[in-house]
Amino acid sequence: MLLSLSIRDFVLIEKLDLTLARGPEGVLGALTGETGAGKSILIDALGLALGARADTAAVRRGAAQASVAASFELAKGHAAHAILAEQGFDDDDVLTLRRMIGADGRGRAFVNDQPASVALLRRLGDTLVEIQGQMEQHGLLDSATHRASLDAFAGLEKQAASVRAAWQGWREAERARAEAEAAAMAARRDEEFLRHALKELKSLAPKADDEETLAAERQALRAGATLGEAVSQALGELEEGRGAVAALRAAHRLVERSVDKAAGRLDASLAALDRALSEATEAQAQLEAARDALDFDPSRLEKIEERLFALRALARKHGVAVVELAPLGERMAAQLAALDDGEASLKKMAAGAIAARAAYVAVAEAQAAARRKGASRLDRAMSAELAPLKLEKARFVTEVAALPESEWSEAGSDRVQFTVATNPGTPPAPIAKIASGGELSRFLLALKVCLAKVGDASTIVFDEVDSGIGGATAAAVGERLKRLAKDVQVLVVTHSPQVAAIADRHWLIRKTTTRTTASTDVMALDPAGRREEIARMLSGAEVTAEARAAADRLLAPLIVLSP
Repeated sequence: MLLSLSIRDFVLIEKLDLTLARGPEGVLGALTGETGAGKSILIDALGLALGARADTAAVRRGAAQASVAASFELAKGHAAHAILAEQGFDDDDVLTLRRMIGADGRGRAFVNDQPASVALLRRLGDTLVEIQGQMEQHGLLDSATHRASLDAFAGLEKQAASVRAAWQGWREAERARAEAEAAAMAARRDEEFLRHALKELKSLAPKADDEETLAAERQALRAGATLGEAVSQALGELEEGRGAVAALRAAHRLVERSVDKAAGRLDASLAALDRALSEATEAQAQLEAARDALDFDPSRLEKIEERLFALRALARKHGVAVVELAPLGERMAAQLAALDDGEASLKKMAAGAIAARAAYVAVAEAQAAARRKGASRLDRAMSAELAPLKLEKARFVTEVAALPESEWSEAGSDRVQFTVATNPGTPPAPIAKIASGGELSRFLLALKVCLAKVGDASTIVFDEVDSGIGGATAAAVGERLKRLAKDVQVLVVTHSPQVAAIADRHWLIRKTTTRTTASTDVMALDPAGRREEIARMLSGAEVTAEARAAADRLLAPLIVLSP
């Protein structure tokens, strides 16, 4: 519910802080004042905070900017909580929407003092307040809301959930069938190519790590070839012809034969030859062992290079990396398998889609039947409400009509529209096309009374719902507003003393003019102030004793009930 409204420099309002919190006096509030006092300005200001279109003309003359802030108490489970969570905004029990408009046309919006978009304000506003006026109506005049309103009135929420689930199941079955058909058609179209390509892939049998493994082995084999050649040449130097080892052996034998005759002069030479011969022999043995260890097979290198080149060529042909060839083959095989087994699979999926459609049709038809019963109950309830509102000749009809299959949805297979015939013999027409503003407001009041607990909005504003009526009809309007206020907060801009008298709270909207300026303010009325204002509404410009007495009679039920 609306807790407070703070307005600064908006049209004729310089500064206004209005407190509307629930108290012992209840939640039906009346706003009264002379014609031209600025009652519509107050509603326009509230609309601005709720995300309505901004206009620089709304900035009070001489001010730099206008601002409006509206605070609301949120019940647990209110739709605004989900919107705030979705957008990442702070969420408390009190929600404050604030809007600022500069004289230069620039504007800003805030949600709980955090910068926000006007679109977010509008989304939140739609869940918080419903404004019903003679010039602009929201909510129930939008035929898109009628189906959900009827479902809530008739208690069809569980059926709506079943229809929604059946619709989603049908859509999923149709999607799976369509995808399978598309895949089968593509497979048939490309069958020859797929079979040839799969044959090529199977002949190579690519693995995910083929390229990496083959490239590493190729590099190792190439390195082995180079090393083998070097080792063979080194052994040749040691072994071929006379060779280094043979020369060292021959030199060692010659020196060894003469060492006894040298009187020690060849001992060092012989020792050096011993070492050299030993190292050379060891080097030869190590080279021979290395040659034997090197596994270089030229034919193996050739085979590896052939496979590697073939894999890369096939990958280029299909526009993929070598590592993707194996998954590509799996997909092609799956496509061909689907083609081979496609008929049976498609028949199965088509049967599933038909069964899902039948399930949806069954629950949707049951929902439509329940809606028709609920529509009859709503029409009877509306008929009982219309007569006291001086609309006894009018007829309210809730139309429930079947939709073509192309327009079926998760909300059902039928359309719901609230229609009205204002004169006997005329066909019902959409409620939004009623010509008379006063009649329209009373129709909407009756409808809101019947649908009191439908919708998220916990505050409803009626702008001159009593236009063009008086006496018993005005009293009936007041009684229905009072009844509606048991479920939601109701604010009514009224010229009817009967409506003002039945309200729980009463505010007077006044316009003060000087030679150069005009301003509007709002004053909460105490019992004496209410008596005087209702007397003015009864008598006009001059408040008479008879008008005050009549005001006392209107207020008497409230006075008796007051503690």
